[in-house]
Amino acid sequence: MSSTLTRPAAPAGPVRTGGSGRRTRILALPEARWAAAALLLFLAALPLHLLGAPWWTWGPLYALTYIAGGWEPGREGLKALREKSLDVDLLMVVAALGAAAIGQVLDGALLIVIFATSGALEAFATARTADSVRGLLDLAPARATRLGAGGAEEAVPTEELRIGDVILVRPGERVGADGRVLDGASEVDQATITGEPLPVTKEPGDEVFAGTLNGTGALRVTVERDPSDSVIARIVAMVEEASGTKAPTQLFIEKVEQRYSIGMVAASVALFAVPLAFGAALQPTLLRAMTFMIVASPCAVVLATMPPLLSAIANAGRHGVLIKSAVVMERLGRIDAVALDKTGTLTEGTPRVTDIRPLPSPGLTEDALLTLAAAAEHPSEHPLARAVTEAARTRGLVLPPVADFTSAPGTGVTATVDGRTVAVGNPARLLDVRPGAAEPAAGLAARLEEDGRTAVLVVLDGTPVGVLGIADRLRIDARSTVARLTGLTGRTPVLVTGDNPRAAARLGAEAGIEDVRAGLLPQEKVHTVRGMESVGRKVLVVGDGVNDAPALAAAHTGIAMGRAGSDLALETADAVVVRDELATVPTAVALSRRCRRLVVQNLVIAAVFITGLVVWDLVGTLPLPLGVAGHEGSTVIVGLNGLRLLRDAAWTRAESGR
Repeated sequence: MSSTLTRPAAPAGPVRTGGSGRRTRILALPEARWAAAALLLFLAALPLHLLGAPWWTWGPLYALTYIAGGWEPGREGLKALREKSLDVDLLMVVAALGAAAIGQVLDGALLIVIFATSGALEAFATARTADSVRGLLDLAPARATRLGAGGAEEAVPTEELRIGDVILVRPGERVGADGRVLDGASEVDQATITGEPLPVTKEPGDEVFAGTLNGTGALRVTVERDPSDSVIARIVAMVEEASGTKAPTQLFIEKVEQRYSIGMVAASVALFAVPLAFGAALQPTLLRAMTFMIVASPCAVVLATMPPLLSAIANAGRHGVLIKSAVVMERLGRIDAVALDKTGTLTEGTPRVTDIRPLPSPGLTEDALLTLAAAAEHPSEHPLARAVTEAARTRGLVLPPVADFTSAPGTGVTATVDGRTVAVGNPARLLDVRPGAAEPAAGLAARLEEDGRTAVLVVLDGTPVGVLGIADRLRIDARSTVARLTGLTGRTPVLVTGDNPRAAARLGAEAGIEDVRAGLLPQEKVHTVRGMESVGRKVLVVGDGVNDAPALAAAHTGIAMGRAGSDLALETADAVVVRDELATVPTAVALSRRCRRLVVQNLVIAAVFITGLVVWDLVGTLPLPLGVAGHEGSTVIVGLNGLRLLRDAAWTRAESGR
């Protein structure tokens, strides 16, 4: 079995992600079709042969079996030989032809069939890895509205957009390409790219990214980057490269395989030539030498590593964790310490009202202040507005009807509530209305912001009446994730953040983290990681922002939160959690450890079979059919054992710690 995994051919046209969830059927693979053809031909010839039918009835069927199952590995083996590399594929084909040459046609055909089946299993594992990449991300829109001369609108596939094109992004649509706002104003939710939990006001001259969600305004955007080079496209491309990499264990096996194969061929020649020189009979001597070459071939050893790794990559990919390479999958299971970022990693980016602070002079209660704010915000789709209305709903408050609702991106909303004008929004903008009344409200807003809150000012008839504090929500699975990582590594994760110490300590306590290192600049995060590694730790860093990228690069392994992750963090990290499910991080670590155990199992299985069969052949008389069945059977067992990690049950077991 070849030690080089064949990557699946790239699909015609641009890679389109999301939605379909289509998985490759095994018979869609040419390796599987050839293997199936060889098997059917063999099964048609076998009863005729065993029942004593004339040779011309089963002979051509066997010949077609050899061709169907052996032509492709034979061709690849000859190519490798021209490059001065001895491929196990060629040895298997030669052994099968040798068996046929001395009258063991059935045995040679059996070898070809099982050998082709092993190759089909290998190709199937690789194809499923490619499926996992194509079926995960559902961010970039398939079509965009391109504006032509005179403002004519044309709906086109996003891959047809070119630099310099102008596209129209209507309210609620996703941006079709990376570019810059030419005209219009809106608030764009770009958490998928930058990790900011709140929408960002976009005005002429501001940059926007493909896949980000437009708010209530319309934008005209000039395309500045080819769709194939967008942030989302680069995520897909970098993960598709994962199946083309080889883990250190696999590289070591391949290095040893070349020397082993040459030694095995030399031993086979000696096993044939030496007895022959002492007068042994030709046919049994040749048969013993060919049997030795078959059973000593390292097919199962070669398949011991990559199928489990690729299967684990595919399984993790289906569950939203994109592992960039087989090297990463192997390294991930070795981590014994974890450093977690705060914002966008332990927190989910969903704001909620944490503080309701009425100002003393107007005399409003907390419920009255929240009712005014929620009533004014109710028609808005802004995340801050949803947080305010959700807080009112939680308290069971009845919202009065509103009129004259208006929304200004970057400023806030204004509405008439019970005949009075209520404005809710950015303190820096709204306090310009009544500078004389600004000091108490400004001070309160500043204090909330110092504690890590987003301050929202409520103004009634032009007078500030209170401030709401809104903060990110701790992910619902943050505490359990911290506990699972603690169980896997034997030590509690460290919280590394640039946030202020009070806010960081409060959130760390909620998540179950005692070691909180706050107020860190990017280089200080790197220093923290290197300090942990200097005492022998293999550190996993999980982050999402630009300021996390240096630490992700410095760590033994780095994982970025995909939907909140910045472009730089996604490119720097070794793996990406696309669906923003923090709980998948410890599951991926557990899956990697299970994968490593499976590789060890495969190596033991291969070694036991090879050693047992070789000893049998040298000491006794090992029948060629039994040698073929034992050798190729071990290869199939190893291949199937590796493919076990493709099943959802493998992820479930890793998730539950079983």
